[in-house]
Amino acid sequence: MGKVIVVTSGKGGVGKTTSTAALGAALAQRNEKVVVVDFDVGLRNLDLVMGAERRVVYDMINVIQGDAKLTQALIRDKRLETLFLLPASQTRDKDCLTEEGVERVITELKKHFDWVICDSPAGIERGATLAMRHADIAVIVTNPEVSSVRDSDRIIGLLDAKTEKAERGERIEKHLLLTRYDVTRAERGDMLKVDDVLEILSIPLLGIIPESMDVLRASNLGAPVTLADQSSAPAKAYFEAVRRLNGEVLPVSIPGEKRGLFGKIFGRRAA
Repeated sequence: MGKVIVVTSGKGGVGKTTSTAALGAALAQRNEKVVVVDFDVGLRNLDLVMGAERRVVYDMINVIQGDAKLTQALIRDKRLETLFLLPASQTRDKDCLTEEGVERVITELKKHFDWVICDSPAGIERGATLAMRHADIAVIVTNPEVSSVRDSDRIIGLLDAKTEKAERGERIEKHLLLTRYDVTRAERGDMLKVDDVLEILSIPLLGIIPESMDVLRASNLGAPVTLADQSSAPAKAYFEAVRRLNGEVLPVSIPGEKRGLFGKIFGRRAA
């Protein structure tokens, strides 16, 4: 059975969809079978980032309501044979997501994929709670600003209360992905430093994704940054994050920061 990851945050615009696509593509490049699932019913952006917007025929709501089979709704990526997309509906609302329907879809996906990565809508409403409900692992995406970190802290509370694991008395595995980080601005005090965010949230650090135009360019091209420009700083950070998800122990260095080897290894808590 595959593992279910929810990519979540309390605040919108922090890079959840970008990160879902990037992590999914990076895992698929390791020859692991991956499906990325868009839970943002009514908006639907994951298909754009994946470059599959013109290929959407059926969506998750069609599957839940019995209008299409799961195999009909799944879209195989043209660049990676082991990467698939299950799109959200653009014309329905979140009330069309039912607990029973989501459980049925996720259970079926786990049978056929190594990784099921759920792109959660922002906030704490129905779509977000259903996206996290069946998760084995949560990747909390946060920008280095106070409001984003505060909202992520609330999401951590929901993960410890509203998931299947929580109901069984188990703790869900949680990781922090810090996005849009700029070391120069952090040193000036224009944004929180990494250690400040870690002190507030107290969860292991999966990776630090630097602020970069490479991410925007990749999105505009309809490609995950881990496919569009594998040598870019954001792509390298996502590739390292995937290695940590697979259990490797790697030091987390801050992109753009000039530190000695000792500081890189021992300066912060890696996942």
